[in-house]
Amino acid sequence: MASKVMKNGRARWKARVQRDGAIRQKLFDTKAEALNWESAMRKSPSWEVQGMTTETQTVTVLVWINKCLDDVKDRGLVHKTYREKKLAFDHFLAVYPKTGEVAAITVAHAYEVLKRRAKAVSGNAANKDRKNLSAAWRWGVKYMGLPEKNPFKDVDRFGEDKNPKYVPPEEDFWKVYHVVENDQDRIMLLAYLHTAARKSEILNLLWDDIDFENSRLRLWTKKRQGGSKEYDWIPMTQQLRAALLAHRVNANSEFVFSRKRGQKYTVRQHWLPHLCAAAEVRYFTLHAVRHLTASILDKAGMDLSTIQAILRHKSATTTARYMHSLRGVRAALDDVFGQGVGMPTLDNKKAVGG
Repeated sequence: MASKVMKNGRARWKARVQRDGAIRQKLFDTKAEALNWESAMRKSPSWEVQGMTTETQTVTVLVWINKCLDDVKDRGLVHKTYREKKLAFDHFLAVYPKTGEVAAITVAHAYEVLKRRAKAVSGNAANKDRKNLSAAWRWGVKYMGLPEKNPFKDVDRFGEDKNPKYVPPEEDFWKVYHVVENDQDRIMLLAYLHTAARKSEILNLLWDDIDFENSRLRLWTKKRQGGSKEYDWIPMTQQLRAALLAHRVNANSEFVFSRKRGQKYTVRQHWLPHLCAAAEVRYFTLHAVRHLTASILDKAGMDLSTIQAILRHKSATTTARYMHSLRGVRAALDDVFGQGVGMPTLDNKKAVGG
């Protein structure tokens, strides 16, 4: 519907048409001209009307959001990345209309959205949304022609109450290990501890990724620039190799760790909370086990570059050092875990665990 606006000190009529998420508008001297243009634009399959060039072309917030999220899916990024970005968009849409124009978003709008999040939850939560919305804007600049000025980036970070991530004592890990009731789950816990793998890397592990002859396993990750799927060969300790060899005898799936019918695990959301409760220890995550491995190696006197190699953190300045250090990783792991410190064998688990 045409609307009256003031432009350069005189009244004019703004025609505005929205279709498939895109908005086009044009100024006219009379209301009749504006209405005729709107009517012609709605009827035109190509959005073009003979003799009538549109003044502006804008993108709605909803179109920007959907295209950005579709790109995350198309790139095959991990579900956590998609979920984080979608939540940030949901928080934004709670304040800013989805039919609004993306280019009209200002630093003041961004600040109000993020300030609301900070008050409702925390500065940490607001900064996480700031990171995701800022990244989405950069994506829009590159692929949708959004303005270069990033309103979310221009908002100052909020204060954070940073609490150290909880890493369980080694004895708590073994208490949990002792209450596990089946060999597969015990070997899975052992794999996390002896490889410092990320959660999904072990859940997605295939038998094809196990190289028993060379005592190594292949871990696939998307924790790389652009979400590319890459792999690293990780040395296996003697204990882990022996445990996996025994586990392979009764394998019924291409996945090393699977459900009874051979399907892969996806999340195992309640697995560790249940085990921690049964062992009467403070709950810890599988990612905390990754940190526990690093802590154990540090206490054993392993140098920083070796620990970094085991954790497989990648950066332009340290990748070469990590790769060089991998030559000594198996020896380092076996030095620490090879004597079975704290770990009972599968056969005498009940005796050790009580």
